[in-house]
Amino acid sequence: MTEPTVRPRTLAVASSAPLLVLTNFTLPMATLPQTAASLGAGPTGPVWILGSIALGLSSLLLVAGGLADDYGRRRVLVTGAAVMAAAELVSALSPNVPVFVLARLVQGGAGAAMLAASLGIVGHTYPAGPERVRATARYGAMIGLGTAVGPLLSGALAGMASWRAAYWLMAAGALALAAASARTLAESRSELPRRFDVPGVVLLTLGVAALVAGVTEGRAGWSRPVVLVAFALAVVLVGAFVAVERRRAEPLLDLELFRRPVFLVATGGALVVGAAVVGLLGYLPTVLQTAHGLTPLDTALLFCVWSGLSFVASLLGGLVPLRAAGRLALGLGLTAAGFAGLLGVGASLSLPLIVGGLAVSGIGSGLINSSITHLAIESVPAHRVSMGSGANNTARYIGSSLGAAGIAAVVGALGPAQGAAIAVGACVLLTAVTALAALLVRA
Repeated sequence: MTEPTVRPRTLAVASSAPLLVLTNFTLPMATLPQTAASLGAGPTGPVWILGSIALGLSSLLLVAGGLADDYGRRRVLVTGAAVMAAAELVSALSPNVPVFVLARLVQGGAGAAMLAASLGIVGHTYPAGPERVRATARYGAMIGLGTAVGPLLSGALAGMASWRAAYWLMAAGALALAAASARTLAESRSELPRRFDVPGVVLLTLGVAALVAGVTEGRAGWSRPVVLVAFALAVVLVGAFVAVERRRAEPLLDLELFRRPVFLVATGGALVVGAAVVGLLGYLPTVLQTAHGLTPLDTALLFCVWSGLSFVASLLGGLVPLRAAGRLALGLGLTAAGFAGLLGVGASLSLPLIVGGLAVSGIGSGLINSSITHLAIESVPAHRVSMGSGANNTARYIGSSLGAAGIAAVVGALGPAQGAAIAVGACVLLTAVTALAALLVRA
């Protein structure tokens, strides 16, 4: 266990990882038209410019968590940050969409290593109890802050220079994190290392990649052969992964964890948060811009209400006198209530309702981030904290891909007014039901 005197420094460095990853994740949202035009994107180009990083993240998060536990969490964090820096340079210099998308895929894989390893470091550094609650609340706050910083940073730099400037800055930030991590953090790993599960890694990585690729391509038409083949491959590969893992003595993902109610609520909650919260808020700017003529800067400033309050609520989440599952339920309930204020967003522009809905759901999201981060490492054995982080974040980013694709499909088929109402209503229902489920868990 890390000495108490160095814990704050460890937390500060480790918490910089989600800030950097989430800032990078949201960079293209405010500059998508300029980026697509500069790279000569075709009809599906913008979809892959936005979605490719989620493919890299979701495919490798669980693998990265296992590697961090078994081979060293600091080593995986430093390697991930260094690889991200190189991939950011490729993004900044990209001449076309394929090169940019490949760079974003690599950034997703590097971000997976950074997220899984950094939360593992926090879980190892802080013992169970109030200190861990406060530490995971601060770590979770960086998710909301990164979500706010990304669009504002890229939009501001695009206005002053070019959309490419943000990627140069991200490269510098990733290099700084790699250096600080190597110099500041103590190495930690599982006391019970396992053999590298090659079949599990291959099957899970390819299965999740096929699923997310199918969802991403599906936005351009769900009946196309490439989409159907991708989904079929995903079913076969994930099914094979489960069959193989059930027979392995040292699996990549211990399937027995799904018998734990806390693990189920942590992972299931992350999936719902990805689909209903990240998915909806990722697509809502498009609705506001197309239906009501708001500019990218207008929507970025509006969403600062949500992300800013999410950051503050997550920082203070550890002070809420509720167990982690109770805080998760409260956060999901507030999110559902806030989203209810957005039900008419596609038909009419009522700024008080939109701002109020984003404010309430932002507070809810902050409580979700602080509690679900805590549950991710509490729901697994102490020597597998990075695996818990990997499983939790894998669920979150798969959910975000599914949610964004589903919402885009509904709005595209029914129009902004009716489609947005149905999509928002579904998100309200999903978050409310998950809040009730979280109330039944003692954690």
